[in-house]
Amino acid sequence: MNDHSSRDPGDDATPPSAPALQTTQVHLDGLFDVLAKHLYSTPVVAIRELIQNAHDSISRRRLEDPGFTEPGRIDVIADDAAQTLIIRDNGSGLTEQELHRFLATLGNGYTRQLRATGKEGSEELIGLFGLGFLSAFVVAEQVLVNTTSYQSTGEGWRYLSTDGRRYAVQPIDARPVGTEIHLAMRNDFNHLCSAGVLKKVLGRYCALLREPLWFDDECVNAEPPPWRATHDGVVVHPAVLQRQRMAFATRMERHFEPICVIAIEPEGDSDARGLLWVQDGATYGTSDNRHLSVYVRGMLLDDEARDLIPVWAGFIGGVIESNALTPTASREDLQRDDAYTAVRAHLKSALIKGLASLAQEQAPAWSRLLTRHNEALLGAALCEDELFAMLQDAVRISTSQGDLPVRSLIRDGRIHLSLGQSGGFEDVLFRALQVPVARGDRYAVAGFLREYVRDRGVLLVEIGTATGNARMFRAADLPKSEIAWLRTQLAWGELVVPARFVSPELPLIAVPDREAQLKARLEADDASKRMAGAALSLARAFTKRIDASVAARLYINLDNPAIQALLQSHREGRVLPAHAVALLRSFKVIMAPGGEELEGQPPLVDLLNDFNGAVAALCAPTAQN
Repeated sequence: MNDHSSRDPGDDATPPSAPALQTTQVHLDGLFDVLAKHLYSTPVVAIRELIQNAHDSISRRRLEDPGFTEPGRIDVIADDAAQTLIIRDNGSGLTEQELHRFLATLGNGYTRQLRATGKEGSEELIGLFGLGFLSAFVVAEQVLVNTTSYQSTGEGWRYLSTDGRRYAVQPIDARPVGTEIHLAMRNDFNHLCSAGVLKKVLGRYCALLREPLWFDDECVNAEPPPWRATHDGVVVHPAVLQRQRMAFATRMERHFEPICVIAIEPEGDSDARGLLWVQDGATYGTSDNRHLSVYVRGMLLDDEARDLIPVWAGFIGGVIESNALTPTASREDLQRDDAYTAVRAHLKSALIKGLASLAQEQAPAWSRLLTRHNEALLGAALCEDELFAMLQDAVRISTSQGDLPVRSLIRDGRIHLSLGQSGGFEDVLFRALQVPVARGDRYAVAGFLREYVRDRGVLLVEIGTATGNARMFRAADLPKSEIAWLRTQLAWGELVVPARFVSPELPLIAVPDREAQLKARLEADDASKRMAGAALSLARAFTKRIDASVAARLYINLDNPAIQALLQSHREGRVLPAHAVALLRSFKVIMAPGGEELEGQPPLVDLLNDFNGAVAALCAPTAQN
C-alpha cells in the first residue's frame, strides 16, 4: 500500500480554475415587445413621453447653446382625417451620430447624462431612463423624425421606422433647429388625433410644463400655477392670492367643488410645492375620496398618488410638484424612497397646520368643512393629537337629541354613551331621563369620547356595559322573597335587579345583555352565511367566554312612587289591584323598542288590551268612589 493511499485526494489537488464568464444573450424582439407593449398602462402615455422629450430638448439647448435666447416652443398638430399626429419643438435637435446613439439605442438617454453634470438649469430636465421614445411605437405604425441640430445648422436628418426594431437614417435639407416627430397612428389609437381628446390629455399632463405648449392655436399651459406666479415685487393682497389659488384648485379638481385651499411650500427635506384643498362633497366616516396629482419637473407623473395624503384625510384633493421624487421606469408611479417618505410627512404636517389656520382665519369655510366632513374629522382627530386638540370642541356628536357639540353632552359631570344601535333601550331610557346620549354605533364616536373625558374630570357612562349600567342603576338591597314576588308580577324571564335610578320618575326598565345578544347572533346557524369563516371562528372564540345565561335584566327603581306603592301593598298583605300590575307590565313593553321582545313575553296586542282594561277599571264608578 502506498504511503499516501489514506490521504484526502484533494490535499494536493490544484484548485479548479474559475469558470469563464459568458455574455448574457438578449432576445431583442422579445425585450422590445415587453417594453413597448407592457411598460405603460395606457397609450396616452406615449404622447406625454414625446412631449417630455421635446421639453428636454429645449432645456438642453438652453444649457449648451449660448446663442439660444428665443422663447422655447412645443407644438402639437393633429389631423383627425389623415390619422396623424405631429410634435414639434425648437430645442437642440440631433446630429446623425446622436440619432444612432440615443434615439435608436434603448436605455441610453442623453438627458440622464446631462443631468449628471449638475449644470445650472439641468434640474429642469425630465427624462431619466432613455425609454420614452419607445412609447411612440405603442400608438404608431410608422414613426418619422426630421431634425436639425444646433451643432450643425446646415444639415438635416431623417429617422424612419415602422416597428422600432429596424430603422433608417438619411440626410434631408436643413430645417429650423429642433425636431419634428410624425406619427402615423394605428387604427386602435385614432381617437388620440381627436381635438377634444388631445385637449383633455394635454391639459391634464402638461398643465405645469415650463416651456409653452401650443395646440389648436392655444397655449395649453399659459397660466402658471399660483406658487410659481411672479408679481415683480408687488405685494399681493391675501384675498387676491386666495382667489387665484381657489381658481386653480377648481380647474384641477375633477370631482368636487373645493371649499378652501391649503398652500404647500418646501419644508425640511421635502421640496414639494403646490396646493391641497378640502372637497365640498359630503363624506361619511369611512369615505375615502383622496386624490393627488404629482408633477415631476412640470410633467404629470401620477394623478392617483393618494397614499401621499394621510389616510384619515378622505376629503382632501391636491396638486404638488417636486424634483426630488423618483419615478418608476414607466413614469406612471413613484418609487417609495426617502424622498417619498419626506414628502408624505411634509404633506401631513402642512395639512394639519392648514386646517388649524382655516379654523382661526376663515370661519365660513371652516363651518362648511365641519358640516360636510364632521364624521371624517372625528376619526381624523383620533389619529393625530394635534387635530384632536384643535377639533375637540368643534366637531359634533350624534346623540339621541340630534347632533350636539361635546360640551352639550356633559350633565352633572357625566357624558352618557350608548353602545347599542339606535332605537335600543338606551334611547328610551335617556328620552325618559331628558339626558342626551351619544350614539356609540356611529363612526368614531365612542373612541372620540373616551379620549375627550381623559384628564377632564368628566365621567363617561357607557350604557350597555356592566360598569355603565352599575352607574345608571345603583344596586339596592331588597329581601329575596320580595325580589321573587316582583319576578312573578313583572318579569318574563329577566333577572330582577332592585336599584335606585338616576331619576326617580322611571319605575322600571328592561335592559338586554348586549354581549349575550352578540353571542346568540354568532352561534346562530346562519351566521356562517353572513361572515367569513376565519372571522366567525375568531369571534366565537371570544364569545365562548361570555356568560349568556341571563338574556336581560329588569331594573326595578325603588325610589319610584309607583314601585313603592306596589311593594307597600304586598308588605301589608292587601289584595293587589290587577290593573296596577297590568299598567306596569304594559309600561315595560311600551318603553322597550321594537325588536327587543323577550322570550315568553305576551304579544303586544294582549298587553295593550291589558293597558286599556286597566285604564277603564280606573275610570269606572266603583274605582272613582
